[in-house]
Amino acid sequence: MGFKVAVVGATGNVGREILTTLAERDFPADKVVALASSRSIGKEVSFGEDDILKVECLDTYDFHGTDIVLSSPGSRVSAQFAPRAAKAGAVVIDNTSHFRMEPDVPLVVPEVNPKTIGDYHKRNIIANPNCSTIQLVVALKPLHDLARIKRVVVATYQSTSGAGRAAMDELFNQTRAIYVNDPIKPEQFTKQIAFNAIPHIDVFMDDGSTKEEWKMAVETRKILDPDIAVTATCVRIPVFIGHGEAVNVEFERPLSEEMARTALRRAPGVTVVDHRADEGYVTPAEAAGEDEVYVGRIRRDPTVPYGLSMWVVADNLRKGAALNAVQIAELLANDYLGGKRASAPSNIEPLRRRTG
Repeated sequence: MGFKVAVVGATGNVGREILTTLAERDFPADKVVALASSRSIGKEVSFGEDDILKVECLDTYDFHGTDIVLSSPGSRVSAQFAPRAAKAGAVVIDNTSHFRMEPDVPLVVPEVNPKTIGDYHKRNIIANPNCSTIQLVVALKPLHDLARIKRVVVATYQSTSGAGRAAMDELFNQTRAIYVNDPIKPEQFTKQIAFNAIPHIDVFMDDGSTKEEWKMAVETRKILDPDIAVTATCVRIPVFIGHGEAVNVEFERPLSEEMARTALRRAPGVTVVDHRADEGYVTPAEAAGEDEVYVGRIRRDPTVPYGLSMWVVADNLRKGAALNAVQIAELLANDYLGGKRASAPSNIEPLRRRTG
């Protein structure tokens, strides 16, 4: 007997990817329910290659009897429905920012801090980190275990899909408008996104950073180590899917390039593509549709005693959102909810979908 699973925000980019990932990984579910706002009632979404689900209304849905909720509807919606679902007995794995920094809610990346899943019982809610944070800490974890990280400086190059489907449409429409000499009118972004880069993701805070930059700092410390200093500059670029990050790491003790490569090659969820030659690295376009976090351009930083620089890339809709949530659900189901099916996945290795 399998689990009853609800996917909230099933018509959005991440919700659809969650449904795809559940099917691909053969999650032990007897029933999967697609939920969204009232305006999406009756719409159809795909679950695997053959199954179609009709969307039901989140506002009126009764969560009693639901085991796991995979949620990506936006922070305000999560704030309202997640406690209701948790009170009904479901465990909510929430992909929004609303619960991430609450001390009694575990913030989980399975390759990094899987044991914290056990704290779910405090509120029946588990938080999925920010997409840019997930790929960063997956790459940092094996290095931190070797040499302890003191400080991280990261600049992100984030795709438009991180801002939703309308943002992707804006990139497409602006690109077409430029070619036919039509006027450009930013709506989803503060400035033109086509053929441009915007150093502004989320709202500005009092210290001059944006909330996206703040998220990367505080989430990394909560997940990995509260003593790590993190500073980020987050930039939106004209790419549909895939986030890149230029990462500079300062350690407490020496860590050679080769030691770092070896540790990263052995780490779950990481693929090292690091050749000092043309095409010897992975770009966001190549990471789209893949489950792995790709690391390359590993090199010594000569400006500090013990430092390395590297390039980190991942599909923000998969590992940065859907896959991470499903991996949490797999561990939750197998290790904490009784593993209702003997063959339920128990490891955290992502399914590799190499495109060649």
